[in-house]
Amino acid sequence: MDVSFLTIAELSEAYRKGETSPVAATKALLDRIEQHDGSLHSFIRVTPEVALADAEAAEREMAAGKRRGPLHGIPYALKDIIETAGIVTTGHSKIRQDHVPVEDAEVARRLKAAGAVLVGKLATWEFSHGGPSFDLPWPPARNPWNTDYLPGGSSSGAGAAVAAGLVPFAIGTDTGGSVRGPAAFCGLAGLKPSYGRVSRRGVYSNTFTMDHCGPLTRSAEDVAAVMTAIAGHDPEDPSTEDMPVPDYLAELGGGIRGLRLGVVEGWHDGPGAHRELGGAIDAAVGVLEGLGARIERVKLTGLREYTDCKSIISAVEHFAIHAEEFRARPQDFGRIFRNRVLPGAIIRGEDYVQALRWRAVLAREQAAALQKVDAFVTAASLGVADRANPDAVAADRFAFGLSITQPFSISGVPALAIPCGFTRAEGLPLSLQIAAGPMQDALVLRIAHAYQQATDWHRRHPVLG
Repeated sequence: MDVSFLTIAELSEAYRKGETSPVAATKALLDRIEQHDGSLHSFIRVTPEVALADAEAAEREMAAGKRRGPLHGIPYALKDIIETAGIVTTGHSKIRQDHVPVEDAEVARRLKAAGAVLVGKLATWEFSHGGPSFDLPWPPARNPWNTDYLPGGSSSGAGAAVAAGLVPFAIGTDTGGSVRGPAAFCGLAGLKPSYGRVSRRGVYSNTFTMDHCGPLTRSAEDVAAVMTAIAGHDPEDPSTEDMPVPDYLAELGGGIRGLRLGVVEGWHDGPGAHRELGGAIDAAVGVLEGLGARIERVKLTGLREYTDCKSIISAVEHFAIHAEEFRARPQDFGRIFRNRVLPGAIIRGEDYVQALRWRAVLAREQAAALQKVDAFVTAASLGVADRANPDAVAADRFAFGLSITQPFSISGVPALAIPCGFTRAEGLPLSLQIAAGPMQDALVLRIAHAYQQATDWHRRHPVLG
């Protein structure tokens, strides 16, 4: 059977029925990677020996009647800032192109314990920040809907690989939208979990106070399956919360009748938004209302303030991480990374502290609004994917553009992107963003699942040449 675009749930059921097996599915996807990734560049490194060994182990366990859970025998890939013991982990940078970790990151360890099958490491923007860059040892990933376009970032390879049917799911990271952006541009489900819900131990840091690990998949149901494996307290990561992990899959089917959903005014329908975005979001909100949700209008601070606050904090924290390497070998970083990170060296300490205080005010604003509604609804991106242009020298969008994902990075609440349409002109995905209160990841997934039960946007896939 063709396993290319099966969801995690569908592939697991196919294993149960004997329609395919972990080894057969893994071999088929490895063949698909070899056939198509030459034009997509989603993988930095494919690990066929590891993948087949993992698949064979899963198959033996299943034959013996042992089932580890919903990810048992399911192929996946990791963003290449997530450390893997014995497998080169580069951060998509010349700085660490030969770095071989001695231990797995905690999220990789948990996936291994869940019986998932690692098929490789995925392209990113340099250290999750400097990209899409054409002056690095590996080219930037391309968007499978149209390879003249980019898949977003910084979890660029993750978005491209899942959308192209190369793997059923991938793990990325999200500091200001690095899971949700590729999900939006590639027509996927991508979750930034609550801050403290998933360990970041063994993951190259971008902005420690806002970094998250999260899954990119084909559906909210698949996100729930991945979260059952990766969520939970890690005693060696002080940022994680020591609290019970819900049964995300069991809570999907509760429906949304009576939930109060707050549509954020002026975010997705303001300046800079794609001309077709407002209509797509309005239609999605109409579906949610038809499913029984109560729709209310919510006023929050504008995107400019959120974007500036996050940018100041990130610039300082990211420079602090790489300061020593900047002093020793600045020429080995890509141009875009240098331009984005070096301003952190000249931001004053008092400005950083004021940004942290500003962040607390913005987070309290969201918390107050969430006393009146159960979740926020807006877009996951203001536009569609950018064209891939090696000659572009445009102003840095991180500094001058507006971000509709960063507000929920500021507050650390769970936020999910899911597809809600396609543009007529470009034929590229448009995306809905759903966010709720801290540790309300299950609620976000429940709302998204209800929407996807009533629509088929997540069932559409690109046709590869």
